[in-house]
Amino acid sequence: MKAVLQKSFGTADTLYLGEQSTPIPGPGQVLVRVITTSVNRPDIIQREGNYPPPKGDSEVLGLEVAGIIDEVGEGVDEWTPGDRVMGLVGGGAYAECAVAWSSHLMPVPTTMSWAEAACVCETYITAHLNLFQFPGIENGQSILLHGGGGGVNTAAIQLCQALVPKSPLYVTASEHKLERVTALGATHVIDYRAQEFSEVIKELTGGRGVDVILDHIGAAYLASNLKSLASNGVLVLIGVMGGVKAELNLAQLMVRRQKIAGSVLRPRPREEKGQIIARFAADVMDLLKDRQIVPLVHEIFPLEEVSQAHQLMEASGHFGKIVLQVDSTVAVH
Repeated sequence: MKAVLQKSFGTADTLYLGEQSTPIPGPGQVLVRVITTSVNRPDIIQREGNYPPPKGDSEVLGLEVAGIIDEVGEGVDEWTPGDRVMGLVGGGAYAECAVAWSSHLMPVPTTMSWAEAACVCETYITAHLNLFQFPGIENGQSILLHGGGGGVNTAAIQLCQALVPKSPLYVTASEHKLERVTALGATHVIDYRAQEFSEVIKELTGGRGVDVILDHIGAAYLASNLKSLASNGVLVLIGVMGGVKAELNLAQLMVRRQKIAGSVLRPRPREEKGQIIARFAADVMDLLKDRQIVPLVHEIFPLEEVSQAHQLMEASGHFGKIVLQVDSTVAVH
C-alpha cells in the first residue's frame, strides 16, 4: 500500500509517499481502507522526533481515519466489511489502509462528507474530553479557550455552543481570525498579540475570572492563566507549545482553590479510550448527524502533498481542519 514515510526526523520536507506492507488486523481490530485523514499538531511533533507512537502502534503519521472497513479481526461483532467508519488510531492514518481497534470507531452519518468525517475524532473528542468529561462544565459556567482557529479550539467553540449555550465563552485569537471566531459563537474574542488576555478577562468578568480554561500553550501562559482563573476554577493543559517549565505561586493556588490538570489522549489505555469515545458518541453524534455541528474543513490536500499540508499547519494559517485525501477515486466534499 501507499503510505507517507520519512527520510529522517525533521522538517516537512522529510516526508514522502512510498510503499509499505498492508497491516493485518488482530483480535478486536479492523482494517480500514482510508479515504480521508487530517493533519493534527501531534503529527508535527512526531515528525520532528519528539512524540513517538505508543508501543505496538504504526510509526506512520496520522491519528484519525475516515473510510470503509475492509476486514475484521477475530472477536469483532459490531462491524462488518463495507461499513463507513471514522475513528482514532495510535498511528498509521497517512496510508491507504490502517488498523484500528473496533471500540475506537464510530459510524459516519450519511449526512456527513468524507472530508468532514476526517475532522471529527482527534479534535472534537479532545475538546469534549477536556471540557465535558473532565472537569464537566455546567451550563452557565464561564470558559476561556486558547487557540483561535485551530482544530481543537473551533471544535470546542461549537461544542460549547451546542451543549452549554448559557456559558460565556472567551477566546484568544490572532488579529486576522477575530471576526471568524466571533462568527463561530464566541462571547468575546481577545487579540492575544495586542492585549494581555488576563487583564481583559478580569475586566469582562468583574474581577471574578473564568471557571474553566482549555490551554495548549503551557509555560508561557501559566501565570496569566492563573490570573484569569476564578476561585475553584480548573486549568486544563492539553499542549506545551509555549514551553514545559514555569514558576508557580503555590500559595495563590491554595488560597483560590484552583486546580491544574494535564491531559493527553493518544497514550491512554485502549479500554479507557473506548469509554471516552463512547461517551462522546452518546453526547455529540446526533448533533453531527443532524448537522447542528458541522466540522470545519479549511483545505483538502492530496496525500502526495502532505509536506505542503504540514507547512500550512506550522504557519497557523488555517481555520478549522487540514484534510488529506488518501483515496483520489472518491468524492470527499
